[in-house]
Amino acid sequence: MDNSRKSGLEDVLTPEAEAFMAEWRNDCDYVVAHTSGSTGRPKEIRLLKSDMLVSAKATNEFFGIGADSLLVLPLSPDYIAGKMLLVRAAVAGARVWVESPSREPLRGYSPPTAIDLVPIVPAQIDGLLSCKSLPMIKNVIVGGAPMSAEDERKLVEGGVNAYATFGMTETCSHVALRRVGEAQYVALPGFRFSTDDRQCLVVESDRMSFGRLVTNDVVDIVDGSRFVWVGRFDNVIITGALKVFPEDVESRLKPVAADLKFYISSRRSAEWGEEVVLVVADIDLEAGRGLMEQCRSLLRPHECPKTVVALPELERTSTGKLRRKRF
Repeated sequence: MDNSRKSGLEDVLTPEAEAFMAEWRNDCDYVVAHTSGSTGRPKEIRLLKSDMLVSAKATNEFFGIGADSLLVLPLSPDYIAGKMLLVRAAVAGARVWVESPSREPLRGYSPPTAIDLVPIVPAQIDGLLSCKSLPMIKNVIVGGAPMSAEDERKLVEGGVNAYATFGMTETCSHVALRRVGEAQYVALPGFRFSTDDRQCLVVESDRMSFGRLVTNDVVDIVDGSRFVWVGRFDNVIITGALKVFPEDVESRLKPVAADLKFYISSRRSAEWGEEVVLVVADIDLEAGRGLMEQCRSLLRPHECPKTVVALPELERTSTGKLRRKRF
């Protein structure tokens, strides 16, 4: 990052960001990062700098980020999303402002110019929408965990040009972005999509070290650069030989249950192999029973939950992703 720009404005980095930039500039061909912990405890991993460069350049091209751009990082540089924002700034020669993570991003920051890109997690949406700098933000990317229907509604009504991200550890960062309020994910430059015989997404890139990556994400493919996400293959429920995609069912129920925290899972069934259940926290048991009554008019018969399972709480990872249980 270059602090000697014509504007005279300097980068503002936290000690953690400074430490990462030192690691980025050393002679090692990889950097150390941590996973989000969506399938267990966060794990230490190694990311190739060559892959990070490819990913950063693709995002910069998508958003038109260059030497005159300003990027803001309200996330920890210990995780991949934070590291990649810093790499994007370094590759483009853009200015960057880094602040300690909080639920109220940009609260104490008065940007000197428009902000080209801000990455956040869903827990920061309300804080971002209430900050005075919001009109100065050109683009927001939201990752780390799925957004609720209510989150997306707030962003759309707030006039925020926001995108949901799709990516994984192996791709360093996102390979596709979906404009909030729309259904289709669009590939970043340099990535191509297809599906395997499970209907799971296959990501290809001539520049990334993985070359061809088969995911466990079930999608409806539109063409080589666009898809609609359906759910995780690992979460698929097979009841009476029929498939149920929990995430798809949840998306259809959320408009009538915006305030209810729930998810769709399954339990063993002697008759059907598996049967669908609605999982809620103890305190939401009555609301869950109320939602059950509405399922018949919103879902196909085999998708309708057979009962409500109440847990003390719905477990989540450190980044807010659900830890789903089967029963």
